[in-house]
Amino acid sequence: MGPGLLERIYENALCVELTKRNTRYVQQQPIAAKYKGQIVGDQFVDLMVEDRVVVELEPVKELRPIHEAQLIAYLKLANVKTGLLINFNVLTLKKGVRRISV
Repeated sequence: MGPGLLERIYENALCVELTKRNTRYVQQQPIAAKYKGQIVGDQFVDLMVEDRVVVELEPVKELRPIHEAQLIAYLKLANVKTGLLINFNVLTLKKGVRRISV
C-alpha cells in the first residue's frame, strides 16, 4: 500500500492477510496492566497472533528505542515472549520489521 497512510489502515490490511492465511488473531487485544499484583488498567496491543506473537504497528519516520521499549512492556504484560514491531512508513516493508524477544 506504500508509506504515508494511517496506522489503522495498515492494521486492517494486515488482518486481511492473516485471515487469507487462516491465521488466528485478535485485533486491539486488551491486556491487563498490573502494579503490585493489582490491575490498574487495560492496555491494547494492535494484534495478538495465535496467542503467541504481539504485533505493534508504527507508521513513523523511523523506529526509535521507545518503540522497542513499548513492545517489550506489552510482551511482559501479555506474558508472551515474541513480538514484531512493524513500521509501514518505509519504501521496502522488509526494512521496517523488527523481531523482539524477551
